[in-house]
Amino acid sequence: MQNVTITQFVQEYLARRHGSFINGKVVFDESAASIDIVNPANGEPISSFAAATDAQVEEAVLGSRAAFEGVWAKTSPYQRGVLINKLADLIEANTEDLAQLECLCSGKAINLARGLEVAQSAVFLRYFAGWATKINGETMTPSLPSMAGESYMAYTTREPVGVVAGIVPWNFPVMIGIWKIASALSTGCTVILKPSEFTPLTLLRIAELAIEAGIPAGVINVLNGTGSIGQKLIAHPKVSKVSFTGSVPTGIAVGKAAMDAKLTRATLELGGKNPAALLADVDIDSAVQGIVYTAFSHQGQICAAPERLYVHRSIVQEFSKKLGETLSSLKIGSPLDETVQFGPLSNKPHFDKVLDFFSRASVSNTIICGGNAVPGPGYFVEPTVILANGADDPFLREETFGPIVCIQPFDDEDELVQLMNDSPYGLGASIWTNNLSKAFTIIPKLEFGTVWVNMHTFLDPAVPFGGTKASGIGREFGSAFIDDYTELKSVMIRY
Repeated sequence: MQNVTITQFVQEYLARRHGSFINGKVVFDESAASIDIVNPANGEPISSFAAATDAQVEEAVLGSRAAFEGVWAKTSPYQRGVLINKLADLIEANTEDLAQLECLCSGKAINLARGLEVAQSAVFLRYFAGWATKINGETMTPSLPSMAGESYMAYTTREPVGVVAGIVPWNFPVMIGIWKIASALSTGCTVILKPSEFTPLTLLRIAELAIEAGIPAGVINVLNGTGSIGQKLIAHPKVSKVSFTGSVPTGIAVGKAAMDAKLTRATLELGGKNPAALLADVDIDSAVQGIVYTAFSHQGQICAAPERLYVHRSIVQEFSKKLGETLSSLKIGSPLDETVQFGPLSNKPHFDKVLDFFSRASVSNTIICGGNAVPGPGYFVEPTVILANGADDPFLREETFGPIVCIQPFDDEDELVQLMNDSPYGLGASIWTNNLSKAFTIIPKLEFGTVWVNMHTFLDPAVPFGGTKASGIGREFGSAFIDDYTELKSVMIRY
């Protein structure tokens, strides 16, 4: 095993005292609770941070509001786009430092952290920067009757909602944090980010880079701590919108809290139990590689990853065998090792949760491969494939958010559609086939926010993303995000 060399900057950054980032500077209260940041590859603390206090929450909200009404309101849309692009430049220039911090905090493979998390964050920033000058209203001619020769005209404007609270999960803190930053800043809002307590450092660093890029103090604030910080932000009267990415149960609680807080706007991008359908004509070897890449990247800790596989009965044995053999050959080890293909789970609570799933599967299901913790330090488990005990198997219904897929055979496309839709969730689904006619026939029948064909999980900033049913409310990306970050104002004029 040959780990990459930790940069001097990362070593020094881990040794710093960390807290929150408010109004352009790092702040921490010596009397506040200190929370360790643990390296999931060995279970050992690598740094710590002071949780935000009530006073700091108030300072962050008031600072964000002041920036929204002041310096950011006076920044032209063009200049906002320029500044967002400068932040993208700095993220690209600091790729290795950010990727290593992400790797050490979340257990993400260093190649994935570099090539996807950090690199795509810059891509998304540049895409949203282009929207800053393209947020428009409409003009219209009302049909009101003229009583005394007067005329009427009307138009609409799009105005930023205000201070956005962005609650970010631990699986992709850089990328998901950037989605919220980019959406808020391009529409003229300001943003307060609340990272997970497991992965707080990369967004702190990005907030520093934002100041270096010239983004005014207060436009991007970061509050670190446990879930109570998010609760305080949601309830604050000067927070106008909540953008939450995370689990379904927590998302439902966030949505309820936002409604209770004087109908605060909420965008909820939640999880799911995403299906992948492998039709009889699919190239099995290509499908195996595709499922390995999409279902087991970052150890399956991706909200849109496929967890339930519906495989045509004629190929289910061959596919299951080849998938198990491929997964069993993956190299498991340190995420800092560039040759490793499968790293640790991101934190101890999630590790314990996955082990509980393994215990249940060993009693109730046939395990094709995996199903065990890897001996030694850190939160390592084996990539796992199990067979379902019929369409009502709990492993086809409960989100594991980990490296566990469950296989269920099907016989025809009508049955397949019913099986795929039989879920309270509707985030994403995929169809794997060489028959595009069948794919186009199935797509309109599926109750999901995104449907992929011969791929899964991939996201693009131009393509809206979000879920149906219990998988969320609202959409990210494309032009769809504008509805959630702006208020539509109508103006009517009599003359």
